[in-house]
Order: sequence, then C-alpha cells, then structure tokens
Amino acid sequence: MQLVVGRIGRPHGLRGDVSVEVRTDEPDRRFAPGTALATDPASAGPLVVESRRWHSGILLVRFEGVSDRDHAEELRGTMLVIDSADIPPSDDPDEFYDHQLIGLAVVKPDGERVGEVSDVLHHGQDLLVVRRGKAEVYVPFVKALVPVIDLEKGILVVDAPVGLLDPDEIV
Repeated sequence: MQLVVGRIGRPHGLRGDVSVEVRTDEPDRRFAPGTALATDPASAGPLVVESRRWHSGILLVRFEGVSDRDHAEELRGTMLVIDSADIPPSDDPDEFYDHQLIGLAVVKPDGERVGEVSDVLHHGQDLLVVRRGKAEVYVPFVKALVPVIDLEKGILVVDAPVGLLDPDEIV
C-alpha cells in the first residue's frame, strides 16, 4: 500500500524548486537529499531529492533533473508516496498509522459489529470515518470513545454514547 508523504505545490523561483505540502510526521527524513520518492501519477517519477529547505514555514524541494520553473510547474499536484512496508512499527502502543486503522472492523463493547473504518481525517481533531452500509459516521479518535484497537484480530472497539453510531438511536 502506498502512503502519501507530500504533494507538490507551485514552483518557487526560476531554478526548479517546488513547494511541498507535507503529509508526514518526519519531513526531514522523508525529504532528505538523495531520497528517491515514488509518485502518483507514477509517470512523473521517481523523483530524487537534490536539496530541501524551509522558507517561511513552507518546505521547498529541488529534485534532480528539474532545473527550471517550467519543469517544476509540470509536477504541480503530483503526490509523493512511499510504500507502507518501509515504515517501521511505532514504539508507542497507542500510536497507529492511518493505513493500519483503515479496514478494521468496528465493534461495540458487547462485540456487535457496527461497521468498518473507511478513512481517518485529521482536521484539528482526528476522526475515524466508520462506514455503516451506505452511511458514514464520524467518530472522534480519542481513548474514551475508542478504548481498544487490536490489529491482530482486525477490530476496533467504539464505546460510543447513544446516537453517535446511529443518529436514529437518539431518544
């Protein structure tokens, strides 16, 4: 499975630098000079980082072979991806990567299956998107509501208040 670590934005300057919208917790590692990154679309890459620097909170990257603004502009919107198998497991038992959560069965504390995690959103507060048939429910990803995650069994327990998993349950 491929994971997005960045998205190429607009060119910066005339020599081929591009802004990168960072989507990784480890930008210094993922965008280190000499690092080869696969791309989506695949035809744009792989791209090898020649140099990188931060400018006003924005990551600017120059890729090998991209030496002018026109070539940099052609890369705009390209996703920079890595293989999930290249990511070491976390030492923190309460930390999970999105790809580990997506696809887990969602069950209530009594074991009743109520859906499946279809996505993880990061908008100020992390939210699990739980698919229930054709409907989607958003569950805040906090220990109080999600007390158990068992990757080996492929389940995630949601101890939700009445109405969170099924708005029709509201009394």
